[in-house]
Amino acid sequence: MRLLRERETKREFVEHLLDGALAHSRMDPADKGLLQELVYGVVRWQGTLDHLIARKTGGRPQKPVLQILLRLALYQIFWLSRIPDHAAVNETVELAKREGFSTQAGFVNAVLRGYLREREQTERMLAELKESNPALGYSHPAWLCDRWAGRMAREELIRLLAWNNTPPATFARVNTLRTDADSLREQWAHERIEARLVPVEWDPKAMVFELTAFPPLASLPSFLQGKFYVQDPSTLLAVSELDPQPGETVLDLCAAPGGKTTLMAARMKNEGCVVAHDPASDRLRLVEENCARLGVTCVRLSEHVEEPGASFDRILLDAPCSNTGVMRRRVDLRWRIREPELTRLRETQRQLLERAVPLLKPGGTLVYSTCSLEPEENSGLIRDFLGGHPAMQLQKERALTPWENGVDGAYVARLVSGG
Repeated sequence: MRLLRERETKREFVEHLLDGALAHSRMDPADKGLLQELVYGVVRWQGTLDHLIARKTGGRPQKPVLQILLRLALYQIFWLSRIPDHAAVNETVELAKREGFSTQAGFVNAVLRGYLREREQTERMLAELKESNPALGYSHPAWLCDRWAGRMAREELIRLLAWNNTPPATFARVNTLRTDADSLREQWAHERIEARLVPVEWDPKAMVFELTAFPPLASLPSFLQGKFYVQDPSTLLAVSELDPQPGETVLDLCAAPGGKTTLMAARMKNEGCVVAHDPASDRLRLVEENCARLGVTCVRLSEHVEEPGASFDRILLDAPCSNTGVMRRRVDLRWRIREPELTRLRETQRQLLERAVPLLKPGGTLVYSTCSLEPEENSGLIRDFLGGHPAMQLQKERALTPWENGVDGAYVARLVSGG
């Protein structure tokens, strides 16, 4: 309850709030797993849950705490099978009383028991909503769903909406500065980690495992020894296209938290220099911590890259974006993002591209990447940028999508300076 209330009032993503709440918790793993399922599930399905509540309340607004309580109970009834219906109802009624809503406890009980009596009809209605009103049936903002429907086939849209409501898999990239795949797999066997090697078509050099069963990762020796980095396969595309070489000078213009930075260092065998830039010192500390854990020694942290005479063989611009390609990982992103924000982000992305060009050596490579699905932030922006920079040439661009590639969404463009 407290987490869901905080999520309504604070700017932190719900994942960060939950991680903070569980950091020092003594709950057993099963209870932690259930808590995460409830929090993430209620947030993901908030739109559909609110529709169910409105049907029984004539659309009348409820007090925020009561709304959250009803969402919690209805999620357990219609989306979870491991909690008995009577337990979901009784616990919610008791929670209402403890939260100071004793006079509304009967109302809560009536709404929930009404849905228990209508379970089959309601389940049919929820299934039909996915066909007749995908935004409501899959719990996404209507404006975003309409936007996607305007450029996607219906099958692609449905697969994307369903993907966003699916708990994400956990992937681990082998850190070749510390170990190799066989040695790491052997150590994982002793640490009770089950994993399978995942081929990454866009980066054949990559060694990435999907972790299918594992204890908390941050406490494991293999993690503390820096032998792997948790990273979705889609994020490898940008570094693969940049193709940094040992001995080169490379700029990571938006480096935090350091996943791509440390991958570049590994590809360069710690030979050369990677300048990791981020204007926020606290975010740069994340890069520093990851470099230390992973044994990266060729990275130099920088809050300012416009040094006199600074120039780079290669530049990676992993730009801040709408994150619509990683919506299943950012559980409440769908409820935070607004359409006008795309314009603001596009302006920031263009400014960063303009900033990068003078820092690139003649013949150098600039890779622009996002985790967005939106054309304005991707191919549309690149074509607009190239119109004002005839010396820059587009060598290659590629988009990864959940419905085609089974990974988070990503866009990458490789540009080369003609001099």
